[in-house]
Amino acid sequence: MKHLLSMKDVTPHMITELFHKASRFKQGVVGWDADRKFAANIFLEPSTRTKNSFYIAEKKLGMDVIDVNGAESSLTKGESLRDTIKTLESIGVELVVLRQAEEGILQELSKDLSLSIINAGDGTGEHPTQCLLDLFTIAEEFKSFAGLKVAIAGDIKHSRVARSNARALRMLGADVSFTAPSIWQDPALSNEYISMDEAAAESDVLMLLRVQHERHCQEAFSGNYLETYGLTKRREASMKKRSIILHPAPVNRGVEIDSSLVECPRSRIFSQMANGVNIRMAVIQTLLEEAVLHVHQN
Repeated sequence: MKHLLSMKDVTPHMITELFHKASRFKQGVVGWDADRKFAANIFLEPSTRTKNSFYIAEKKLGMDVIDVNGAESSLTKGESLRDTIKTLESIGVELVVLRQAEEGILQELSKDLSLSIINAGDGTGEHPTQCLLDLFTIAEEFKSFAGLKVAIAGDIKHSRVARSNARALRMLGADVSFTAPSIWQDPALSNEYISMDEAAAESDVLMLLRVQHERHCQEAFSGNYLETYGLTKRREASMKKRSIILHPAPVNRGVEIDSSLVECPRSRIFSQMANGVNIRMAVIQTLLEEAVLHVHQN
Protein backbone atom coordinates (compact mmCIF):
# COMPACT_ATOMS: atom_id res chain seq x y z
CA MET A 1 0.00 0.00 0.00
CA LYS A 2 1.62 3.22 -1.21
CA HIS A 3 -1.13 5.61 -0.09
CA LEU A 4 -4.28 5.44 2.01
CA LEU A 5 -6.85 7.39 0.00
CA SER A 6 -9.98 5.27 0.37
CA MET A 7 -11.26 2.17 2.12
CA LYS A 8 -11.18 0.65 -1.37
CA ASP A 9 -7.40 0.49 -0.85
CA VAL A 10 -7.73 -1.80 2.19
CA THR A 11 -8.42 -5.55 2.35
CA PRO A 12 -9.77 -7.46 5.38
CA HIS A 13 -6.27 -8.91 5.91
CA MET A 14 -4.73 -5.46 5.92
CA ILE A 15 -7.33 -4.29 8.44
CA THR A 16 -6.43 -7.20 10.73
CA GLU A 17 -2.73 -6.32 10.47
CA LEU A 18 -3.43 -2.67 11.27
CA PHE A 19 -5.49 -3.73 14.30
CA HIS A 20 -2.61 -5.90 15.52
CA LYS A 21 -0.17 -2.98 15.26
CA ALA A 22 -2.64 -0.56 16.88
CA SER A 23 -3.16 -2.98 19.78
CA ARG A 24 0.58 -3.13 20.39
CA PHE A 25 0.83 0.66 20.31
CA LYS A 26 -2.09 0.85 22.75
CA GLN A 27 -0.17 -1.45 25.09
CA GLY A 28 2.81 0.89 24.90
CA VAL A 29 4.90 -1.37 22.66
CA VAL A 30 6.32 0.85 19.92
CA GLY A 31 9.50 -0.98 18.90
CA TRP A 32 9.81 1.11 15.77
CA ASP A 33 11.33 4.53 15.31
CA ALA A 34 10.84 6.86 12.34
CA ASP A 35 13.51 9.24 13.61
CA ARG A 36 14.62 11.82 11.01
CA LYS A 37 11.65 11.11 8.78
CA PHE A 38 9.48 14.10 7.93
CA ALA A 39 5.71 14.34 7.78
CA ALA A 40 3.72 17.31 6.49
CA ASN A 41 0.17 17.86 7.72
CA ILE A 42 -1.87 19.89 5.22
CA PHE A 43 -5.29 20.75 6.63
CA LEU A 44 -7.29 23.03 4.35
CA GLU A 45 -10.50 22.43 6.32
CA PRO A 46 -10.94 22.88 10.09
CA SER A 47 -10.02 19.96 12.33
CA THR A 48 -9.35 19.33 16.00
CA ARG A 49 -9.40 15.55 16.52
CA THR A 50 -7.93 14.34 13.24
CA LYS A 51 -5.19 16.94 12.92
CA ASN A 52 -3.95 16.65 16.50
CA SER A 53 -4.36 12.87 16.51
CA PHE A 54 -2.07 12.62 13.48
CA TYR A 55 0.42 15.03 15.05
CA ILE A 56 0.62 12.98 18.26
CA ALA A 57 0.87 9.73 16.25
CA GLU A 58 3.74 11.14 14.18
CA LYS A 59 5.60 12.44 17.22
CA LYS A 60 5.17 9.15 19.10
CA LEU A 61 6.80 7.44 16.13
CA GLY A 62 9.73 9.87 16.33
CA MET A 63 8.92 11.87 13.20
CA ASP A 64 9.61 15.54 12.56
CA VAL A 65 6.37 17.28 11.63
CA ILE A 66 5.72 20.25 9.36
CA ASP A 67 2.37 22.02 9.68
CA VAL A 68 1.30 23.48 6.33
CA ASN A 69 -1.31 26.14 6.94
CA GLY A 70 -3.20 26.87 3.73
CA ALA A 71 -3.62 30.54 4.59
CA GLU A 72 0.13 30.96 5.05
CA SER A 73 1.37 28.79 2.16
CA SER A 74 1.95 29.46 -1.53
CA LEU A 75 -1.52 28.03 -2.18
CA THR A 76 -2.73 31.59 -1.54
CA LYS A 77 -0.50 32.75 -4.43
CA GLY A 78 -2.14 30.41 -6.91
CA GLU A 79 0.17 27.39 -6.52
CA SER A 80 -1.62 24.12 -7.19
CA LEU A 81 -2.01 21.57 -4.42
CA ARG A 82 -0.07 19.10 -6.57
CA ASP A 83 2.87 21.53 -6.82
CA THR A 84 2.77 22.16 -3.08
CA ILE A 85 3.04 18.42 -2.44
CA LYS A 86 5.80 18.03 -5.06
CA THR A 87 7.69 20.85 -3.33
CA LEU A 88 7.44 19.05 0.01
CA GLU A 89 8.59 15.82 -1.65
CA SER A 90 11.57 17.65 -3.17
CA ILE A 91 12.78 18.96 0.20
CA GLY A 92 12.59 15.55 1.88
CA VAL A 93 9.07 14.96 3.20
CA GLU A 94 8.17 11.24 3.20
CA LEU A 95 4.52 11.46 4.29
CA VAL A 96 1.70 13.95 3.67
CA VAL A 97 -1.52 13.91 5.68
CA LEU A 98 -4.06 15.83 3.62
CA ARG A 99 -7.49 17.24 4.36
CA GLN A 100 -9.15 19.27 1.63
CA ALA A 101 -12.66 19.93 0.38
CA GLU A 102 -12.62 18.53 -3.15
CA GLU A 103 -13.83 14.98 -3.67
CA GLY A 104 -12.33 12.72 -6.34
CA ILE A 105 -8.94 14.38 -6.92
CA LEU A 106 -6.68 12.23 -4.78
CA GLN A 107 -5.89 9.49 -7.30
CA GLU A 108 -4.58 12.03 -9.79
CA LEU A 109 -2.90 14.08 -7.08
CA SER A 110 -0.97 11.07 -5.75
CA LYS A 111 0.22 9.81 -9.14
CA ASP A 112 4.00 9.31 -9.55
CA LEU A 113 4.95 10.52 -6.07
CA SER A 114 7.73 9.00 -4.00
CA LEU A 115 6.11 10.17 -0.75
CA SER A 116 2.91 8.65 0.69
CA ILE A 117 -0.41 10.45 1.11
CA ILE A 118 -3.01 9.72 3.78
CA ASN A 119 -6.47 11.06 3.10
CA ALA A 120 -7.61 12.85 6.27
CA GLY A 121 -10.96 13.73 4.69
CA ASP A 122 -11.82 14.89 1.17
CA GLY A 123 -15.05 16.86 1.32
CA THR A 124 -17.96 14.43 1.28
CA GLY A 125 -15.78 11.68 -0.20
CA GLU A 126 -14.04 9.44 2.35
CA HIS A 127 -12.26 9.49 5.70
CA PRO A 128 -10.38 6.15 5.86
CA THR A 129 -8.51 6.59 9.15
CA GLN A 130 -11.71 7.63 10.93
CA CYS A 131 -13.29 4.48 9.54
CA LEU A 132 -10.37 2.34 10.75
CA LEU A 133 -10.51 3.74 14.27
CA ASP A 134 -14.28 3.15 14.31
CA LEU A 135 -13.73 -0.45 13.17
CA PHE A 136 -10.98 -0.94 15.76
CA THR A 137 -13.30 0.32 18.51
CA ILE A 138 -16.03 -2.07 17.36
CA ALA A 139 -13.57 -4.99 17.14
CA GLU A 140 -12.41 -4.39 20.71
CA GLU A 141 -16.01 -4.74 21.81
CA PHE A 142 -17.38 -7.56 19.64
CA LYS A 143 -14.26 -9.31 18.20
CA SER A 144 -16.10 -10.29 14.98
CA PHE A 145 -18.05 -8.22 12.43
CA ALA A 146 -19.93 -11.18 10.94
CA GLY A 147 -23.66 -10.62 11.35
CA LEU A 148 -23.15 -7.57 13.54
CA LYS A 149 -26.00 -5.07 13.20
CA VAL A 150 -24.67 -1.54 12.66
CA ALA A 151 -26.97 1.45 12.17
CA ILE A 152 -25.53 4.70 10.78
CA ALA A 153 -27.78 7.61 11.70
CA GLY A 154 -27.83 11.24 10.68
CA ASP A 155 -26.57 13.39 7.82
CA ILE A 156 -25.70 10.49 5.50
CA LYS A 157 -25.64 12.53 2.29
CA HIS A 158 -22.81 14.82 3.41
CA SER A 159 -20.83 12.32 5.49
CA ARG A 160 -17.49 10.92 4.33
CA VAL A 161 -17.50 8.87 7.56
CA ALA A 162 -20.73 7.13 6.51
CA ARG A 163 -19.30 6.34 3.07
CA SER A 164 -16.07 4.82 4.34
CA ASN A 165 -17.75 2.86 7.14
CA ALA A 166 -20.58 1.49 4.98
CA ARG A 167 -18.09 0.08 2.49
CA ALA A 168 -15.75 -1.42 5.08
CA LEU A 169 -18.42 -2.82 7.40
CA ARG A 170 -20.18 -4.62 4.55
CA MET A 171 -16.84 -6.00 3.34
CA LEU A 172 -16.25 -7.40 6.84
CA GLY A 173 -19.68 -9.06 7.02
CA ALA A 174 -21.69 -6.61 9.12
CA ASP A 175 -25.37 -5.89 8.48
CA VAL A 176 -25.50 -2.12 7.83
CA SER A 177 -28.65 -0.01 7.95
CA PHE A 178 -29.26 3.74 7.75
CA THR A 179 -31.58 6.33 9.20
CA ALA A 180 -31.80 9.95 8.02
CA PRO A 181 -34.23 12.66 7.01
CA SER A 182 -35.21 12.22 3.35
CA ILE A 183 -33.27 15.36 2.35
CA TRP A 184 -30.04 13.85 3.75
CA GLN A 185 -30.36 10.30 2.43
CA ASP A 186 -27.86 8.97 -0.11
CA PRO A 187 -29.25 6.52 -2.70
CA ALA A 188 -25.68 5.49 -3.58
CA LEU A 189 -25.39 3.84 -0.16
CA SER A 190 -28.94 2.56 0.23
CA ASN A 191 -32.52 3.11 -0.88
CA GLU A 192 -33.89 1.53 2.28
CA TYR A 193 -33.87 3.56 5.48
CA ILE A 194 -35.24 2.58 8.89
CA SER A 195 -36.63 4.80 11.64
CA MET A 196 -34.46 6.02 14.49
CA ASP A 197 -36.59 3.98 16.91
CA GLU A 198 -35.78 0.82 14.91
CA ALA A 199 -32.10 1.75 14.69
CA ALA A 200 -31.81 2.18 18.45
CA ALA A 201 -33.72 -0.99 19.35
CA GLU A 202 -32.19 -3.34 16.76
CA SER A 203 -28.53 -2.36 16.36
CA ASP A 204 -25.47 -3.66 18.16
CA VAL A 205 -23.61 -0.50 17.16
CA LEU A 206 -25.37 2.82 16.74
CA MET A 207 -23.12 5.20 14.83
CA LEU A 208 -24.33 8.79 15.06
CA LEU A 209 -23.26 11.50 12.63
CA ARG A 210 -22.99 15.24 13.06
CA VAL A 211 -25.38 17.45 11.11
CA GLN A 212 -22.95 19.11 8.70
CA HIS A 213 -24.47 22.56 8.33
CA GLU A 214 -21.36 23.83 6.52
CA ARG A 215 -22.08 21.53 3.55
CA HIS A 216 -25.78 22.37 3.23
CA CYS A 217 -27.22 24.73 0.65
CA GLN A 218 -30.96 25.09 1.04
CA GLU A 219 -31.45 21.67 2.63
CA ALA A 220 -32.47 22.83 6.10
CA PHE A 221 -34.24 20.39 8.40
CA SER A 222 -37.39 21.84 9.92
CA GLY A 223 -38.53 20.46 13.24
CA ASN A 224 -36.97 19.02 16.40
CA TYR A 225 -34.04 16.97 15.05
CA LEU A 226 -33.22 15.29 18.37
CA GLU A 227 -36.76 14.03 18.91
CA THR A 228 -37.16 12.80 15.33
CA TYR A 229 -33.71 11.56 14.30
CA GLY A 230 -31.45 11.89 17.34
CA LEU A 231 -30.61 9.58 20.24
CA THR A 232 -32.89 10.57 23.11
CA LYS A 233 -32.82 9.07 26.58
CA ARG A 234 -36.00 7.15 25.70
CA ARG A 235 -34.34 5.58 22.65
CA GLU A 236 -31.15 4.79 24.58
CA ALA A 237 -33.26 2.90 27.13
CA SER A 238 -34.58 0.67 24.33
CA MET A 239 -31.09 -0.36 23.14
CA LYS A 240 -29.78 -3.89 23.64
CA LYS A 241 -27.82 -4.51 26.84
CA ARG A 242 -24.44 -4.76 25.03
CA SER A 243 -25.09 -2.18 22.32
CA ILE A 244 -22.63 0.70 22.04
CA ILE A 245 -22.80 4.28 20.77
CA LEU A 246 -20.22 5.73 18.37
CA HIS A 247 -19.83 9.26 17.03
CA PRO A 248 -16.90 10.63 14.97
CA ALA A 249 -17.25 14.04 16.70
CA PRO A 250 -17.41 16.96 17.05
CA VAL A 251 -20.67 16.27 18.86
CA ASN A 252 -23.57 18.69 18.68
CA ARG A 253 -24.97 17.99 22.15
CA GLY A 254 -28.74 18.12 22.21
CA VAL A 255 -28.96 17.74 18.43
CA GLU A 256 -27.89 14.26 17.29
CA ILE A 257 -27.59 12.99 20.88
CA ASP A 258 -28.96 14.00 24.25
CA SER A 259 -26.15 15.70 26.16
CA SER A 260 -26.41 13.27 29.09
CA LEU A 261 -25.66 10.30 26.79
CA VAL A 262 -22.33 11.55 25.40
CA GLU A 263 -20.47 10.03 28.35
CA CYS A 264 -22.97 7.34 29.37
CA PRO A 265 -21.72 3.75 30.03
CA ARG A 266 -22.50 2.51 26.51
CA SER A 267 -20.85 5.51 24.80
CA ARG A 268 -17.49 4.83 23.19
CA ILE A 269 -17.07 8.34 21.77
CA PHE A 270 -13.94 9.24 23.72
CA SER A 271 -12.54 5.72 23.33
CA GLN A 272 -12.75 6.27 19.57
CA MET A 273 -10.63 9.41 19.91
CA ALA A 274 -8.00 7.57 21.98
CA ASN A 275 -7.95 4.72 19.46
CA GLY A 276 -7.42 7.23 16.67
CA VAL A 277 -3.82 7.87 17.72
CA ASN A 278 -2.95 4.15 17.75
CA ILE A 279 -4.64 3.41 14.42
CA ARG A 280 -2.92 6.37 12.78
CA MET A 281 0.42 5.22 14.17
CA ALA A 282 -0.28 1.80 12.62
CA VAL A 283 -1.17 3.31 9.23
CA ILE A 284 1.89 5.57 9.19
CA GLN A 285 4.21 2.74 10.20
CA THR A 286 2.77 0.47 7.50
CA LEU A 287 3.18 3.07 4.74
CA LEU A 288 6.72 4.01 5.74
CA GLU A 289 7.83 0.40 6.16
CA GLU A 290 6.52 -0.47 2.71
CA ALA A 291 8.26 2.58 1.25
CA VAL A 292 11.57 1.40 2.71
CA LEU A 293 10.95 -2.14 1.40
CA HIS A 294 10.23 -0.76 -2.07
CA VAL A 295 13.52 1.20 -2.06
CA HIS A 296 15.51 -1.90 -1.04
CA GLN A 297 13.84 -4.01 -3.73
CA ASN A 298 14.84 -1.48 -6.36
